[in-house]
Amino acid sequence: MKLRILGSSGSVSGPDNPASGYLVTVDNAPAVIMDLGPGTLGELQQIQDPVDAHVVFSHLHADHCLDFPSLLVWRRFHPHHPADGRSLCFGPADTPNHLGRLSSDTPGEVDDFSDSFAFAAWEHGRTEIVDRVNITPYSVVHPIEAFGLRIVEHTSNKVLAYSGDSAYTENLVECARDADVFLCEATWGDGTTPRPPQMHMSGGEAGRIARLAGAKKLLLTHIPPWGDPEGALRAAREEFDGPVKVAECGQVYEF
Repeated sequence: MKLRILGSSGSVSGPDNPASGYLVTVDNAPAVIMDLGPGTLGELQQIQDPVDAHVVFSHLHADHCLDFPSLLVWRRFHPHHPADGRSLCFGPADTPNHLGRLSSDTPGEVDDFSDSFAFAAWEHGRTEIVDRVNITPYSVVHPIEAFGLRIVEHTSNKVLAYSGDSAYTENLVECARDADVFLCEATWGDGTTPRPPQMHMSGGEAGRIARLAGAKKLLLTHIPPWGDPEGALRAAREEFDGPVKVAECGQVYEF
């Protein structure tokens, strides 16, 4: 299994880093796009045909989904390589309505994207089979419906865990249990600045979850352009003694 960072900027795109988006690939199967924030579709085009992928969403804030309408345009109208069938799409229950409104031609109407994607809503703890991986969603703490995602490759049993956007929650400890890679948001850097409650995490909180879960490696993500990646790293390393890095656009991790 391979993880490629399409974008890791938090809340907004950065000058050289798209917002949240990650590409998960395994041999002999379509890829899985995990969130598709602004700018990530451009990164994806440099790697593979955007049509050859399923799409899963942790939640529907703009920085995690706003390239989806553009992906629909590509799949439907590309003059040489449109989609020749449906791919899978999983996300919060409101995904068809929320994203359908974004791609509709008429205000107030909903574009039905079932011609291009077969959608099913996440349910906490219910595992979905997506070709050669299993994905289990875990409810997390955010102002809208949101999930952490645990991805397990069928043949190797390698595990990628992704926090999505969340405040600290024990559900993420279960999501990241014994993960080979735990991709976790660290929006608040070293955690010393004032912050609204129940929104995001610091590097220290990400490190604590990684330690309690027994994760093998921690990747910090969702740090905004005005954020403090070095502070997030320091705080994470105070809690977690395994390898810790800040996720950067273009990085590839194979495990």
